[in-house]
Formats: sequence, structure tokens, C-alpha cells
Amino acid sequence: MADKLFLGGGGEGYGEPQNLTLKYANRHGLIAGATGTGKTVTLQILAEGFSNAGVPVILADVKGDLSGLAKPGSASHKLHEAFTSRAGKIGFADFSYHSCPVTFWDLYGEQGHPVRTTVAEMGPLLLARLLELSEAQEGILNIAFRLSDEEGLPLLDLKDLQALLVWMGENRSQLSLRYGNVSTASIGAIQRRLLVLENQGGAGLFGEPALVLSDLMRCDASGKGMVNILAADKLMAAPGLYSTFLLWLLSELFEELPEVGDPDKPRLVFFFDEAHLLFEDAPKALIDKVEQVARLIRSKGVGIYFITQNPADVPEDILGQLGNRIQHALRAFTAKDRKNLRLAAETYRENPRFSTEDAIREVGVGEAVTSMLETKGVPGVVERTLIRPPSSQLGPVTAEERKKLLQTSDMSGKYDATLDRRSAYEILAQRAQSAAREAEAAEQVAEAAPQPAEREFNAARRYSGSRVSRSTSKGYRQKDTFTSAMSEAVIKELKGTTGRRIVRGILGSLFKGR
Repeated sequence: MADKLFLGGGGEGYGEPQNLTLKYANRHGLIAGATGTGKTVTLQILAEGFSNAGVPVILADVKGDLSGLAKPGSASHKLHEAFTSRAGKIGFADFSYHSCPVTFWDLYGEQGHPVRTTVAEMGPLLLARLLELSEAQEGILNIAFRLSDEEGLPLLDLKDLQALLVWMGENRSQLSLRYGNVSTASIGAIQRRLLVLENQGGAGLFGEPALVLSDLMRCDASGKGMVNILAADKLMAAPGLYSTFLLWLLSELFEELPEVGDPDKPRLVFFFDEAHLLFEDAPKALIDKVEQVARLIRSKGVGIYFITQNPADVPEDILGQLGNRIQHALRAFTAKDRKNLRLAAETYRENPRFSTEDAIREVGVGEAVTSMLETKGVPGVVERTLIRPPSSQLGPVTAEERKKLLQTSDMSGKYDATLDRRSAYEILAQRAQSAAREAEAAEQVAEAAPQPAEREFNAARRYSGSRVSRSTSKGYRQKDTFTSAMSEAVIKELKGTTGRRIVRGILGSLFKGR
């Protein structure tokens, strides 16, 4: 059906079609389940369905398996018979192998086209989250962004921010009077966190040319939506960088896209794999931001689908916005697991034919408990659903196949070369060089000018003669005779107590004689 995506078969014998209505696909969704229960394949068949419907997709390939979307499945695959049997069982008559138009992206520029943004576009809130800064350090970062605007110092890459922080440290006395305490300790802490980010390879994220969002929202010549795959297998070693980048991308979509109301199908679907990384240790301000985006981005035609192991990984306020749900098996080995299982079951509209809690515990690999939004956005009754087989290749493409796809991509050459235009680093460096030249010139002028004593002597009104140097006067005093030295000592002594006694004695004798 043109207005629906076929997910699989439910009901008795799995013969009842289970569909995701495109009109409600921008009401967001959740794919959850324990490791090895089939979440990745479910994500793959959803990406295929949206692409076939002309909806562009953005997803992160955490394990590398999703690159198989670029290649059709094969009848020689070991699971071909199982796939064919399942398609017949669930009534998937149109099952065939085909690929999707794919564009590969990579923050490190190794397995896809480079993805960049500028420090200014990232903003202080997300950058503070990425650097794991304290409240005081985040305040310093906010001052840096304010100074960037006021002083005309564009922040494009990390060296721009590092140079601006150095300048702030050198001028902290004046800045503290205006913005509050600018601590060198806080500046040093931020610089160390930037060094850690560089060591993780995050410096490549910042710079130009920056990613143009319209390049993620394209369709191919046949009208199929482009599947944008972000290579995340290496990126997962830096989970903070991974989650912050995807959140930035989501925020940029929210900021730039116009309102479209309730379209017949989404303009874009965004899959956020390993969603728990977004919310772990996240400050309340950041979670509030995600909730705001989840609430409002729907009206801009963007659907968000979180993929995680347990629904409890997603905060309740955000979980309540996820109307389309595909729940794979959850294991209940501990008391906490059983509690989470019970809570997950309570969020579904009950089906009188079975216990939702038991179904979530018992479904096998490739099977899920599903609930999709129906007419007027009402949640559908929960069903045990056998997920349809994928039409694209199950598993990754080879390195050679990926390389060939990159070379023939429409984005080839657009983002490969890094641009380094004049920004904060260059402007501050130029200011420092100008100040150094002025200081050097002033020093040379000072050295060429006469010394203060020289100026005073030259200014004296003398008819003729030469100045007697200090060495001459010192030499004259050194030639004083021993008699002169004794005379000075006697005069000094006469001026003292002993001298007064002698004088009194002489005068006393004279007057006594009279």
C-alpha cells in the first residue's frame, strides 16, 4: 500500500498485515530489545520502506552491518530459503531483492564523506556537554562565544577556540570586571578537555566546509529517498562525541526546517541508535532540549526513532512522545529486569488474546511486539509480529564496494578538502604580531634616545668645558690624604658627645681661674 510500510504479519498464524502508516510516521517511534533479538534488521527494513516511499533517512551504523542497504540481497545467501518461507507465511507477496540509494558519511573521513560543523554552530551548550565541563567552566565558554560575536572573531575550528581562550586568559582582569570572574584555572581545564577531544579525533568534526542539511534530504532519479549512513563503529569509542554530534544534527534540523503541519509522509526520518548514550549523565537542561525538539520537530515533518535495549533508557517525558513501537524480546534475569519488563508491558494497549508481559519475554529472534498509531493517531492494539525479511543485503559490504560507492557518489569531492579561512586564530595571531612589532619599534626608539642624566647634562647652560664623569670624581676622592681623613674624624668627634665634654672642660677651667 502506497500510504503504509509493511512491517510483518501478526495475529493467528501471523497472517494479518502489520503496517506503519506514513501519515503518522513523524509521530516518532521506539525500537527496543535485548542484544541479539533483531533490532538491527528491524531498523534495516524500516529504512528500506521509507526509502521506497521517497523519504530520506539518516541512521548511524554502529556495527557496520547496515552498509548492506547499498547492495541487493542474493538468492545464494544462506538465509534465502528462510526468508522466502517467512515472506510466504506473513503474506509478503511483493518480496524481492533490491538495494537502496546510499550515501556514506564519517566524522573521521575514512569510511565516508567527511562531516563537519563549526564551533559556532555547535554552540556553548552542546560543546559543554561534549567536553564534560562543570557549571563554572561552561560559564567561561559562554563568555568566549559572547566575545566571539562582539569582537568579530569567528569560531570555526578548535584552534580558533583555543586561541580565544588564551586571549581571554591574558586579558582576564578587564574581562572579569565586565563578565564576572574569568578564572585561569577554568580556562586551563577547558584547554585540557579540548586536548582530550583532539586525541579522540574530534578535531576533524570542526571546520569547513560545513555540512549542508539539504544534502541529507535528497532523493535519487527514481524518486527513492537517500539513505544516509553514518559510520559509527569507530565513533562509538568516543560515546560523548557520537551522541553530541547526533543531537547537534537533530537540533540543526529543528532550527532550519520550516513548519509543514501534518504531511502525508515525513520529509525525513532520523534513527538514533544506542539512544541510552544520549541520556546518560546528561544535565537537565540538555534533556529538556531533547524533549522540546521531540515535541516540536514533528510539525516540521521529521520523525525520530530511538533504538535502545530497554525502554527505561529513555526518560519518561520523551518516551511519551514515541507513538510507534516495536519491542523485541527483553530478558528478565534480575528483579530490576522484571520491573522494567512489567513497566514496558504497561505502556501498550492490551490485546485480550495474550499477556503483553509474557509476549515480550517469549518472542524469538526476528519477532516483536508491535503497536502502531492508527486513525486519528490512536495507538493500535499490541500484536505479536513476525518481522518481514530484508530486501537488501544482510551484513556489510566489502571495503572495495564501499570505496566504489564513495567515488560514484554525488557528494564526491564536495567535502573532501578542508578549508581554512581567516577566523579567530588568524585574527588574534595578526594582532599579536602587530603588537610585537610596535613594542619592538618603541624599544628601538627608547634605545636611540639619550638617557635621563644625559638629557639633564645637555640641557645645562655652560659656556665651555667638558663634563666630569663619575669615575673622575671617585678618583679624586681616592687621592685624599691621611691627614684629611683624620681631620674629618676629629671634627665629627667634636660634634659629638665627647667634643661637648672637652669644650665644657676647657671653658670650665677658664672661668674657674677667674
